[in-house]
Amino acid sequence: MKIELCVASIEALQIVKDLRIDRIELCQNLEQGGMTPSHGFIEMALLNEIETHVLIRPRAAGFTYSEDEIQLILNDIKDCRELGVKGIVFGALNLNKTIDRDAMLRMKEVAKDLEITCHRAFDDSFDWKNSMDVLIEAGVNRILSSGLSSSVELGLPILKEMMKYANSRIEIMVGGGVNLGNVQHILLDVQPDAIHFSGTSKIIIDENSYFSETLLQVDKSKVEKLIHSIRG
Repeated sequence: MKIELCVASIEALQIVKDLRIDRIELCQNLEQGGMTPSHGFIEMALLNEIETHVLIRPRAAGFTYSEDEIQLILNDIKDCRELGVKGIVFGALNLNKTIDRDAMLRMKEVAKDLEITCHRAFDDSFDWKNSMDVLIEAGVNRILSSGLSSSVELGLPILKEMMKYANSRIEIMVGGGVNLGNVQHILLDVQPDAIHFSGTSKIIIDENSYFSETLLQVDKSKVEKLIHSIRG
């Protein structure tokens, strides 16, 4: 089973190297659910010889995109392919909360031979079995999901059903609220193909500045303990 760390900082990249994590989902602005990282940040991950899957998300909020936003997504995918990343992570929905099959196929065409992960747009979709079928047909490699819930703990029953329905036709990667208190329960009950987490804690940075912010900062100790629990 693969371990994927959601990486949104230079510090997290170093932790990945130190702990030999299988792969990363690279993003920025984790506080808003993650968005497309900069060209320079992608290059930095690749220079460190880390298996890099890049989140392609042009803005926060939902996953129904305008044509201009889709064009931006397609350009970012092309850029990632030319940089030499291993895979990309994206998802698009129609207004009625079904998977936007046409958009996904356009993105897949530009991605060519890159691995494709559908992110948690899947959890916001209507009729998860149909959504999974559409993604399989579109050639998507894996789905990141918390079982159509705000956290994996609430979504465990659906995640178990998803594993059965997928039947090795598509990988199921569990993510969204994975922590030391539930990771063993997830592994035993769901037996997913991969597990995804960020291992972050909220901190205030530059507290004495006018531009102070509360950020989600990676906690190496937390990441290390989770990996030890998963790998035994």
